[in-house]
Parts: sequence; structure tokens; C-alpha cells
Amino acid sequence: MAEPDFTAYIDRIEAEVERDLPALPPSLSHVGDMMRYSLAGGGKRIRPLLTLLFCEAAGGDPENALPFAAAVEYVHTYSLIHDDLPCMDNDDVRRGKPSSHVRFGEANALLAGDALLTHAFAAVAKAAETGKVPAENAVAAVRELSLLAGAPGMVGGQYLDLKNEGGGSDADSLLEMDSLKTGALIEAACVLGLLAAGAPEPLFMPARKFARALGLAFQIKDDLIEYEDENDLSDEKNEKSTYITGFGAAEAARLAADYTRQAVDAISAFGEKGETLAALAAALLDRKS
Repeated sequence: MAEPDFTAYIDRIEAEVERDLPALPPSLSHVGDMMRYSLAGGGKRIRPLLTLLFCEAAGGDPENALPFAAAVEYVHTYSLIHDDLPCMDNDDVRRGKPSSHVRFGEANALLAGDALLTHAFAAVAKAAETGKVPAENAVAAVRELSLLAGAPGMVGGQYLDLKNEGGGSDADSLLEMDSLKTGALIEAACVLGLLAAGAPEPLFMPARKFARALGLAFQIKDDLIEYEDENDLSDEKNEKSTYITGFGAAEAARLAADYTRQAVDAISAFGEKGETLAALAAALLDRKS
């Protein structure tokens, strides 16, 4: 299967993320600058891309899913800002440039993350207000995003990540942590795409299975990439357990491939329309950064 070109999707996401930011008075313009700084960090936009692709795979128009995709990216970017804070991972660099707290100060970085998180729900509401999705689907999207980004999902995973600093986590603990910290927001992205399309109920469970497997494959691959990069010592600095310390590089690579296969198997419920998603899963497994 040829590697797909997602440039057109990414361009639409970038335009929506910028266009949908709140209009602020001059006295608050710096807040907007701080939000844009981290949004423009050069990320892969995998999560909002999944929102568009799942909408399309379910027979919907990806244009209708753009507000949901933007909301997912706002939540993801907020999580990165907060993850980098001195009270969390204390990382000074994000995507090759100074982290938000290094650039703007810790308190301002906290506020920038808060602003992105709260604006995400305005973006979801916009999808209903503009008629892109029915109001009941936007309500369902709010519920999914708030739960999967909150304590039962991503925030819970971040808590476990901090709790596990110092090493010593077993395999089950790692899988639980990453299912929440990484997999939950990926699941929200996929489900929001289906909600934007008005997809039938039988497609939701395969999408969730795809997301959960992809989330684990994605995180394991991240650990492998960091292990191979001698200049990336973030996990070592924070004494975190990883799939490398827990399983060894060879077994971690096998696990990443296995979870990718599980994701591809799950997406078979979409038939030919799921082929692009399967190709994306394969491309993420093969990535070098």
C-alpha cells in the first residue's frame, strides 16, 4: 500500500485552527500570541487528521468535521504546554523551540494552556451553530471530549505518569498509563469524526478499538525513537519507566507492530473506506520522529 499524502487535510486543519481562535481586545492580544506560539509548533496534527479521516470513512464531508478537529488540536496543545511545565516534566524544548513556560513564564504558560482547553469546547459548539453537525451530535462530542481528555482519560494518564516517576512500573502499569495519556485523546479524535459524519452506531466500537491499539503503538514507537536519539534524555532525566526499560528494544518494536496490526484489523469494519486509516497506522509505525 502506497504511503498516502495528507498534505491537503493538514492544510485545512492549519487554516481552521488559526481561523477559529477567539477574537481578543488589544489588552488581551498577548494571550492570543501565547496560544498561537504553541499551536504553531510544527506538530504532525495526527489527532485532528484522524477526526477528518474518520468522518470521511463514515461517508461524511470532512469540511463538517473541521471544528471538531480544531477542538481536538486545542486540547492536545494544551496538554503539551502543561506537560512541559516545571511541576510536570520540566522540559525546556518542545518541537525544536523553547517551551511555552520558557518563552512566556510559568504562569502565562499555564494560562495559555487553560485558554486552549476551554476554547476547544467553543469550537465544538461552533459546529452546531453553523449547521455543520446536528446539535445533538455536538452535545455528544462535548461529552466524549470532556471525558476522554479529563480524569477518566488523558488527565488520569498524566497523573499515573507522574506517579510512576522513579521507574519500576510493570507492563500492566505502562499499558494502563498510555491507554489513558495517549490513547484516550486519540479515541476522542476518532469518535468526533464519526459524530461529525452522523455515522451509524455499529461503526463506533471498531473506531474505539482502532484508537486504543493505535495509541499504544504510537507511544511505544515514541519510546523507540527516543531510545535511538542520544540527544533526547527526557525520560531518563525524569526516571520514567518506558517500553525500552520494561521490555527491551526488540520486544518493544514487536509490540508496536502487533498493536498496529490490531488497529488495522479493527478498521476492516469500514471496508475500502478504511484503507486510508490503515495506511496512516502503517506510516506512524515506520516514522523516524
